[in-house]
Amino acid sequence: MSKSSNQQLRIIGGEWRSRRLRFPEVDGLRPTLDRVRETLFNWLQFDVEGARVLDAFAGSGALGLEALSRGAREVVFLEKHPKAALQLQQNLQTLQAQNAQVWAGDALNWLSSNPGPYDLVFLDPPFGAQLLQPAIDALVLVPGARVYVEHEAGLIPQIPSRWQEIKSKKTKEFHFRLFEVMTSEN
Repeated sequence: MSKSSNQQLRIIGGEWRSRRLRFPEVDGLRPTLDRVRETLFNWLQFDVEGARVLDAFAGSGALGLEALSRGAREVVFLEKHPKAALQLQQNLQTLQAQNAQVWAGDALNWLSSNPGPYDLVFLDPPFGAQLLQPAIDALVLVPGARVYVEHEAGLIPQIPSRWQEIKSKKTKEFHFRLFEVMTSEN
C-alpha cells in the first residue's frame, strides 16, 4: 500500500461530520490537527454560519471544508501546489459543495488583487516559508471579521493594531490564535 493512501483528514462537525477525505503527500502540507480544529470551531461556533470565508494556503482544505460543513455561505480556497489544489477540487465535487471555489496559484498574488472583505480568514501558511506577514499585510478586513492565524513557535508576526486577539493556545511546535478586527486603529 502506498503511503499516500493513508493521507486522509476527517471533518469533525456539521453536515459532513465524520466524512474522510484524501489529500496528497506534498512537502509542507500538514492539515490542522483534529483537536486544534475542534478548539478553533468551538471558538467560532457563532461566527461560521453564513460567513464569507477565505482559506489562504489551504493545503488539504481542512479548515475551509470544516467551515463549509458548518454552514459557511462561501469559501474561497487558495492553494499553490497543483496536486493539492486538484485534490481539493475533487473533494469539493465529492461533497457536492456548490458554494466553494479553488484558486490554484500563489496566495499572495491572489490577495494583491482580491484582498477582501471576508467575514472569516484562515492563515496557516507552510512553516518557515516567510508567507504569514505578507499575507497579514495584504488583507483588507471589515470590523467584526475574524482571523485565525497558525504559526510556528518562535515566529512573532506583526499584527495590525485593529486586530484584537480574542483566543490563543500554543504548543512547543506552534501557536494558534483568533483575532477580531476592531473598528479603529486605537
